[in-house]
Amino acid sequence: MRAAITPRRSPAWVTAGCMLLLVVGGALLWLPFHTQYALDDWKTDLRAQGVPARALVYDRVSKRGGTSTTMHVRYELSGRTYTREVACFEVCRSIGDEVPIWVNRRDPSDFVTDFDQLSGHRGRVQGGLGAVGFGILVGAVPLALSRVPFGRWFPRRTPRRSSAAPKRDGAAFTSRSKHKRGGR
Repeated sequence: MRAAITPRRSPAWVTAGCMLLLVVGGALLWLPFHTQYALDDWKTDLRAQGVPARALVYDRVSKRGGTSTTMHVRYELSGRTYTREVACFEVCRSIGDEVPIWVNRRDPSDFVTDFDQLSGHRGRVQGGLGAVGFGILVGAVPLALSRVPFGRWFPRRTPRRSSAAPKRDGAAFTSRSKHKRGGR
């Protein structure tokens, strides 16, 4: 009889698994934000310490029905010609336009444009991992909350019973009407 009254407890590893899911989901959700801050700092460093150059937009490619556009640029540095791509998020220049860029001295394929766009497609993987982390958190938060013993921490209150009005003629019914009972 006692086993039927006490709540069934699941093993501690289930609770530890829920907490681990929360940590992993939070870390994956944090990753794209951290990456974006690091890329913003890298843009500032490249503008301050990079080699100024001019890139020529020689091609634009639209993918997935026009939802994703990429510019292909060509630039020359130290007598060598480089071709790279730049993702079009906010600004996308036309073919034939010249774009001022600042190139990394150690890696000539790395640069920042005058409209603050870094070369290549950076942060895509981190963005995908952030979406996965959000999905994990959506599932892990209810699981973790189900592990919290709210009933033990916050027991239910029993309502106070007020003294009942005196009973008339042995009747158990008391009316809550605003009108007086009885004859006039």
